[in-house]
Amino acid sequence: MNKRYWWILITYALMQLSAIAGMPLLLTLGVDIERIPGVWSMFSFTLGLIIILFLLKPDIVHRHTRANRSSRGEAVRWSIIGVFLVFAAQYAAALIEMFVLGIEPGSENTETIVEFAKAFPAFIIVVSVIGPILEEIVFRLVIFGALYKRFGFWIAGIGSSLIFAAVHMDFTHLLVYTAMGLVFAFLYVKTGRILVPIIAHVAINLFVAIVNVLLADRIEDWVEQLEQLQQTSIIIIGGLL
Repeated sequence: MNKRYWWILITYALMQLSAIAGMPLLLTLGVDIERIPGVWSMFSFTLGLIIILFLLKPDIVHRHTRANRSSRGEAVRWSIIGVFLVFAAQYAAALIEMFVLGIEPGSENTETIVEFAKAFPAFIIVVSVIGPILEEIVFRLVIFGALYKRFGFWIAGIGSSLIFAAVHMDFTHLLVYTAMGLVFAFLYVKTGRILVPIIAHVAINLFVAIVNVLLADRIEDWVEQLEQLQQTSIIIIGGLL
Protein backbone atom coordinates (compact mmCIF):
# COMPACT_ATOMS: atom_id res chain seq x y z
CA MET A 1 0.00 0.00 0.00
CA ASN A 2 1.47 3.34 -1.01
CA LYS A 3 1.91 6.27 1.36
CA ARG A 4 -1.05 8.21 -0.03
CA TYR A 5 -3.38 5.35 0.89
CA TRP A 6 -2.03 5.32 4.43
CA TRP A 7 -2.74 9.06 4.63
CA ILE A 8 -6.27 8.39 3.40
CA LEU A 9 -6.80 5.90 6.24
CA ILE A 10 -5.33 8.36 8.76
CA THR A 11 -7.56 11.16 7.43
CA TYR A 12 -10.64 8.96 7.68
CA ALA A 13 -9.76 7.87 11.24
CA LEU A 14 -9.18 11.48 12.34
CA MET A 15 -12.47 12.49 10.73
CA GLN A 16 -14.32 9.81 12.72
CA LEU A 17 -12.58 10.78 15.98
CA SER A 18 -12.93 14.54 15.44
CA ALA A 19 -16.38 14.54 17.04
CA ILE A 20 -14.69 14.08 20.44
CA ALA A 21 -13.41 17.66 20.23
CA GLY A 22 -15.78 19.12 17.65
CA MET A 23 -19.12 18.39 19.30
CA PRO A 24 -18.20 20.03 22.65
CA LEU A 25 -16.93 23.01 20.66
CA LEU A 26 -20.29 23.41 18.93
CA LEU A 27 -22.01 23.11 22.29
CA THR A 28 -19.98 26.02 23.68
CA LEU A 29 -20.91 28.04 20.57
CA GLY A 30 -24.57 27.66 21.44
CA VAL A 31 -25.63 25.18 18.75
CA ASP A 32 -28.78 23.25 19.66
CA ILE A 33 -27.68 19.96 21.20
CA GLU A 34 -29.99 17.92 18.95
CA ARG A 35 -28.43 19.47 15.84
CA ILE A 36 -24.81 19.11 16.94
CA PRO A 37 -24.15 15.55 15.59
CA GLY A 38 -25.54 16.49 12.18
CA VAL A 39 -23.77 19.85 12.00
CA TRP A 40 -20.38 18.45 12.98
CA SER A 41 -20.73 15.44 10.68
CA MET A 42 -21.52 17.77 7.79
CA PHE A 43 -18.36 19.78 8.47
CA SER A 44 -15.97 16.89 9.24
CA PHE A 45 -17.17 14.57 6.44
CA THR A 46 -17.00 17.35 3.85
CA LEU A 47 -13.50 18.35 4.92
CA GLY A 48 -12.43 14.70 5.02
CA LEU A 49 -13.75 14.09 1.51
CA ILE A 50 -11.91 17.14 0.14
CA ILE A 51 -8.61 15.99 1.67
CA ILE A 52 -9.05 12.39 0.50
CA LEU A 53 -9.92 13.44 -3.05
CA PHE A 54 -6.80 15.59 -3.06
CA LEU A 55 -4.76 12.56 -1.98
CA LEU A 56 -6.40 10.51 -4.76
CA LYS A 57 -5.59 13.08 -7.46
CA PRO A 58 -2.82 10.92 -9.05
CA ASP A 59 -5.22 7.95 -9.25
CA ILE A 60 -7.91 10.11 -10.82
CA VAL A 61 -5.50 11.57 -13.40
CA HIS A 62 -4.15 8.15 -14.45
CA ARG A 63 -7.42 6.19 -14.20
CA HIS A 64 -7.61 5.70 -17.98
CA THR A 65 -4.38 3.68 -18.01
CA ARG A 66 -5.88 0.75 -16.07
CA ALA A 67 -6.21 -2.33 -18.24
CA ASN A 68 -9.11 -3.94 -16.37
CA ARG A 69 -11.41 -0.91 -16.56
CA SER A 70 -14.84 -1.56 -18.04
CA SER A 71 -16.40 0.69 -20.65
CA ARG A 72 -18.74 3.51 -19.64
CA GLY A 73 -21.74 1.56 -20.89
CA GLU A 74 -20.80 -1.47 -18.78
CA ALA A 75 -20.20 0.79 -15.80
CA VAL A 76 -23.68 2.28 -16.11
CA ARG A 77 -25.23 -1.16 -16.51
CA TRP A 78 -23.45 -2.60 -13.48
CA SER A 79 -24.26 0.48 -11.41
CA ILE A 80 -27.97 -0.20 -12.00
CA ILE A 81 -27.63 -3.96 -11.51
CA GLY A 82 -25.58 -3.30 -8.39
CA VAL A 83 -28.45 -1.49 -6.66
CA PHE A 84 -30.68 -4.55 -7.03
CA LEU A 85 -27.85 -6.90 -6.02
CA VAL A 86 -27.29 -4.95 -2.81
CA PHE A 87 -31.01 -4.97 -2.00
CA ALA A 88 -31.13 -8.73 -2.63
CA ALA A 89 -28.04 -9.36 -0.50
CA GLN A 90 -29.42 -7.26 2.36
CA TYR A 91 -32.76 -9.05 2.20
CA ALA A 92 -31.17 -12.51 2.14
CA ALA A 93 -28.84 -11.64 5.03
CA ALA A 94 -31.74 -10.18 7.05
CA LEU A 95 -33.77 -13.37 6.54
CA ILE A 96 -30.85 -15.51 7.73
CA GLU A 97 -30.43 -13.27 10.77
CA MET A 98 -34.14 -13.54 11.62
CA PHE A 99 -34.89 -17.20 10.99
CA VAL A 100 -31.52 -18.84 11.59
CA LEU A 101 -29.75 -16.61 14.10
CA GLY A 102 -32.87 -15.24 15.84
CA ILE A 103 -31.83 -11.60 15.43
CA GLU A 104 -34.67 -9.09 15.40
CA PRO A 105 -34.89 -6.81 12.34
CA GLY A 106 -34.07 -3.12 12.65
CA SER A 107 -30.81 -1.31 13.21
CA GLU A 108 -29.98 1.02 16.08
CA ASN A 109 -27.38 2.66 13.84
CA THR A 110 -30.04 3.46 11.23
CA GLU A 111 -32.44 4.75 13.88
CA THR A 112 -29.75 7.05 15.28
CA ILE A 113 -28.93 8.38 11.82
CA VAL A 114 -32.62 9.04 11.17
CA GLU A 115 -32.87 11.05 14.40
CA PHE A 116 -29.82 13.11 13.42
CA ALA A 117 -31.33 13.78 9.98
CA LYS A 118 -34.67 14.87 11.45
CA ALA A 119 -32.90 17.33 13.75
CA PHE A 120 -30.61 18.62 10.98
CA PRO A 121 -32.06 17.80 7.50
CA ALA A 122 -28.83 18.70 5.67
CA PHE A 123 -27.33 15.62 7.35
CA ILE A 124 -29.10 13.61 4.64
CA ILE A 125 -26.37 14.80 2.25
CA VAL A 126 -23.76 13.21 4.50
CA VAL A 127 -25.71 9.96 4.79
CA SER A 128 -26.66 9.57 1.14
CA VAL A 129 -23.76 11.13 -0.75
CA ILE A 130 -20.61 12.12 1.17
CA GLY A 131 -20.60 9.09 3.48
CA PRO A 132 -20.95 6.45 0.72
CA ILE A 133 -18.22 8.09 -1.37
CA LEU A 134 -15.83 8.10 1.59
CA GLU A 135 -16.70 4.53 2.58
CA GLU A 136 -16.17 3.12 -0.90
CA ILE A 137 -12.83 4.88 -1.22
CA VAL A 138 -11.67 3.70 2.20
CA PHE A 139 -13.17 0.21 2.45
CA ARG A 140 -13.17 -0.89 -1.19
CA LEU A 141 -10.46 1.08 -3.00
CA VAL A 142 -7.91 1.14 -0.17
CA ILE A 143 -8.58 -1.68 2.30
CA PHE A 144 -10.21 -4.25 0.02
CA GLY A 145 -7.81 -3.34 -2.80
CA ALA A 146 -4.76 -3.96 -0.61
CA LEU A 147 -6.10 -7.27 0.77
CA TYR A 148 -7.31 -8.43 -2.64
CA LYS A 149 -3.79 -8.31 -4.09
CA ARG A 150 -2.54 -10.69 -1.40
CA PHE A 151 -5.45 -12.90 -0.37
CA GLY A 152 -8.03 -12.91 -3.16
CA PHE A 153 -11.66 -11.90 -3.25
CA TRP A 154 -13.29 -13.74 -0.33
CA ILE A 155 -10.76 -12.99 2.40
CA ALA A 156 -10.42 -9.40 1.19
CA GLY A 157 -14.19 -8.97 0.90
CA ILE A 158 -15.03 -10.44 4.29
CA GLY A 159 -12.11 -8.70 6.03
CA SER A 160 -12.93 -5.27 4.65
CA SER A 161 -16.64 -5.81 5.39
CA LEU A 162 -15.91 -6.68 9.03
CA ILE A 163 -13.98 -3.42 9.37
CA PHE A 164 -16.88 -1.69 7.59
CA ALA A 165 -19.29 -3.05 10.24
CA ALA A 166 -16.93 -2.16 13.09
CA VAL A 167 -16.84 1.50 12.02
CA HIS A 168 -20.66 1.56 12.01
CA MET A 169 -20.70 0.00 15.51
CA ASP A 170 -23.42 -2.43 14.42
CA PHE A 171 -22.03 -5.89 15.21
CA THR A 172 -25.52 -7.34 15.67
CA HIS A 173 -26.08 -7.08 11.92
CA LEU A 174 -22.60 -8.16 10.95
CA LEU A 175 -23.99 -10.50 8.30
CA VAL A 176 -25.89 -7.69 6.56
CA TYR A 177 -22.80 -5.47 6.40
CA THR A 178 -20.71 -8.38 5.13
CA ALA A 179 -23.25 -9.14 2.40
CA MET A 180 -23.32 -5.50 1.34
CA GLY A 181 -19.54 -5.25 1.40
CA LEU A 182 -19.16 -8.34 -0.76
CA VAL A 183 -21.52 -6.94 -3.38
CA PHE A 184 -19.73 -3.59 -3.45
CA ALA A 185 -16.38 -5.40 -3.71
CA PHE A 186 -17.73 -7.56 -6.55
CA LEU A 187 -18.86 -4.46 -8.44
CA TYR A 188 -15.43 -2.91 -7.99
CA VAL A 189 -13.58 -6.00 -9.20
CA LYS A 190 -16.05 -6.64 -12.04
CA THR A 191 -15.75 -3.16 -13.53
CA GLY A 192 -12.39 -1.89 -12.28
CA ARG A 193 -14.14 1.39 -11.48
CA ILE A 194 -14.63 2.56 -7.89
CA LEU A 195 -17.36 4.85 -9.19
CA VAL A 196 -19.66 1.85 -9.77
CA PRO A 197 -19.93 0.72 -6.11
CA ILE A 198 -20.08 4.40 -5.14
CA ILE A 199 -23.17 4.90 -7.32
CA ALA A 200 -24.82 1.74 -5.97
CA HIS A 201 -24.01 2.74 -2.37
CA VAL A 202 -25.31 6.28 -2.86
CA ALA A 203 -28.53 4.96 -4.41
CA ILE A 204 -29.15 2.55 -1.51
CA ASN A 205 -28.50 5.16 1.18
CA LEU A 206 -30.53 7.80 -0.65
CA PHE A 207 -33.49 5.43 -0.85
CA VAL A 208 -33.26 4.62 2.87
CA ALA A 209 -32.96 8.33 3.74
CA ILE A 210 -35.99 9.26 1.64
CA VAL A 211 -38.13 6.48 3.09
CA ASN A 212 -37.09 6.93 6.73
CA VAL A 213 -36.79 10.72 6.88
CA LEU A 214 -38.54 12.59 4.09
CA LEU A 215 -41.49 10.19 3.64
CA ALA A 216 -41.72 8.80 7.17
CA ASP A 217 -44.77 10.86 8.19
CA ARG A 218 -46.57 10.23 4.91
CA ILE A 219 -45.91 6.48 5.13
CA GLU A 220 -47.39 6.44 8.65
CA ASP A 221 -50.48 8.27 7.31
CA TRP A 222 -50.78 5.80 4.43
CA VAL A 223 -50.54 2.87 6.84
CA GLU A 224 -53.23 4.36 9.09
CA GLN A 225 -55.50 5.00 6.09
CA LEU A 226 -54.94 1.44 4.87
CA GLU A 227 -55.80 0.04 8.31
CA GLN A 228 -58.97 2.16 8.44
CA LEU A 229 -59.90 0.99 4.94
CA GLN A 230 -59.38 -2.63 5.95
CA GLN A 231 -61.49 -2.19 9.09
CA THR A 232 -64.25 -0.54 7.04
CA SER A 233 -64.14 -3.38 4.51
CA ILE A 234 -64.44 -5.97 7.28
CA ILE A 235 -67.48 -4.16 8.75
CA ILE A 236 -69.17 -3.95 5.31
CA ILE A 237 -68.47 -7.58 4.47
CA GLY A 238 -69.63 -8.63 7.93
CA GLY A 239 -72.88 -6.69 7.43
CA LEU A 240 -73.49 -8.33 4.07
CA LEU A 241 -72.95 -11.77 5.50
